[in-house]
Amino acid sequence: MSEQHHEHQHEHHHHGGLKGQLMLIAATAVLLLAAVWVEHSMALPMWQLLLVYLVPYLLIGHDTLMEAAEGVAHGDAFNEHFLMAVATIGALCIGFLPGAEAEFPEAVAVMLFFQIGELFEGYAEGKSRASIARLMNIRPDAAGVERNGRVEMVRPETVAVGETIVIKPGEKVALDGVVTEGASALNTVALTGESLPRDVAVGDEVLSGCINLSGVIKVRTTKSFGESTVSKIIRLVEHAGEHKSKSEAFITRFARIYTPVVVLAAVVLAVVPTLLGGSFATWLYRALTFLIVSCPCALVISVPLTFFGGIGGASRRGILIKGANYMDVLARLDTVVFDKTGTLTHGQFAVTAVHPDMRDEQELLHLAAHVEHFSTHPIGAALREAFPGEATDGCQISDVEEIAGQGIRAKVEGRMVSVGNSKLMDTVGAQWRDCEHVGTIIHVAIDGTYAGHIVINDRIKADSAEAISRLKSLGVKRVVMLTGDREEVAADVARQLGMTEYHAELMPADKVALVEREAERLAAGQAMAFVGDGINDAPVLARADVGVAMGGLGSDAAIEAADVVLMDDQPSKLALAIQLARRTLAIARQNVWLAIGIKVAVLLLAAFGLATMWLAVFADVGVTVLAVLNAMRTVKA
Repeated sequence: MSEQHHEHQHEHHHHGGLKGQLMLIAATAVLLLAAVWVEHSMALPMWQLLLVYLVPYLLIGHDTLMEAAEGVAHGDAFNEHFLMAVATIGALCIGFLPGAEAEFPEAVAVMLFFQIGELFEGYAEGKSRASIARLMNIRPDAAGVERNGRVEMVRPETVAVGETIVIKPGEKVALDGVVTEGASALNTVALTGESLPRDVAVGDEVLSGCINLSGVIKVRTTKSFGESTVSKIIRLVEHAGEHKSKSEAFITRFARIYTPVVVLAAVVLAVVPTLLGGSFATWLYRALTFLIVSCPCALVISVPLTFFGGIGGASRRGILIKGANYMDVLARLDTVVFDKTGTLTHGQFAVTAVHPDMRDEQELLHLAAHVEHFSTHPIGAALREAFPGEATDGCQISDVEEIAGQGIRAKVEGRMVSVGNSKLMDTVGAQWRDCEHVGTIIHVAIDGTYAGHIVINDRIKADSAEAISRLKSLGVKRVVMLTGDREEVAADVARQLGMTEYHAELMPADKVALVEREAERLAAGQAMAFVGDGINDAPVLARADVGVAMGGLGSDAAIEAADVVLMDDQPSKLALAIQLARRTLAIARQNVWLAIGIKVAVLLLAAFGLATMWLAVFADVGVTVLAVLNAMRTVKA
């Protein structure tokens, strides 16, 4: 069945809504019973009886008949509607053959059951859409904009970049922006699956889709609604269905070949035994039954629905998977390559140890922070953060001098304090000593005398070690770390996390080469993922079988380049993504075997005349309903 056809059929289907469909089914059932009563209590000629049955038949079947006609007109004749139309019209006509029983009630029943199956499918699809919509509940309906001194509630699309929006407690943040006034805590669970609130104050970035919990904040918007995080995520999940997984693509191809084969088989079944002296009416009836059973709707519907549900379920846990094909890949990962900075570590320097020689720790930090007061380097920022009081204590700082590649020196309260690497210590003639701690060592000297050193390092994320061990327990054989960082830092992180191997001091181009080398090692059927924070990893993300980005709550490059986005920056979510993908694939497989198994059994019965049309329809609709209910399990991730 062609894709456009399926899409079209659903638009067609939902305009009446589920309620309308239920009413239609109920009305048809009543009319069918009335028609059966008329048949048994009045002796009507055949054609009048046909008219009585046509009322419920057309009531319930007009949609299907129109779809079948449209399919034929578009050159896509072999779809489930066509099979249903041929079989039911055949059943209505059989009664006019000499020596045949009229099959009017069965024709109506076939259509009735078919619509019940469609009803379930519509319900399930609505359910997985609702699960995605629940994630999408992040879409804000209104924004409070400050215009001419008062706050107006407007549609978010109408807010320009640079306007100020006011967000009260309990309201959704409508557009991305920067806080200009107030402070609050934001609930980000809809974007990240992360339950801890994030605190924001003036100068902090806020993302659309978060819910403001405590204080009133004013936000200057930095992006239009269409470019904001919420819209991007919604677009991503909605388009995820366009990338077919292998099983889905297989089923579409399967239906294209399968349907014509079945129609041909049905024609043979009707004609050959008749030529050999069988009763035409009997064999025609069997052929029509055969046609109904063969309708592959359970397969065609349930497999895409399974993936759709799986993507929705994962997105509720803060994992965005951009298409069903990436589910296939996630389920068979053999190698996972991690970028270190920003993925396994926070990517921010912090003071990890202080070793004073002459003063106490606080004073050493105090002096270093003063000298670094004007530095723009991340190391300066780390020192300032470790000693935040330095701006207010009124120390006299003068003669600040930055020495490229060595460090900074300045006069603090009349003493020359030098802060930098060992080269700077040699320059000022201080006797420095080495340190066994891994990290960047910052030495401090006062008036040329060594005062001690401070160790600065990138902090490993709390759940990185757990992420690696969970991947290994899921059967991922190689976990590799790449970094541009120095060898000893990389070795230390790799040891702490239990990596299979690591490569250090790499340039971005080296990363691509290494990922390609990993890809060549894979056997058939194995896949490789690359996990990065997406800022400078776009080429590597694109090169791997599946590129996983730490969403870093809104790193745009990552969301664009990656195939899977972990929205809350926790590497351990990758293991969860693999589990969800495997579960989704298992459910899709169950549906395929269930549908094919029952089909084959009833087809054989139909060919030997042991299956009535009722059983045929029941097998078809029953299997579809079971498969759809099974597919719905994926939503509850």
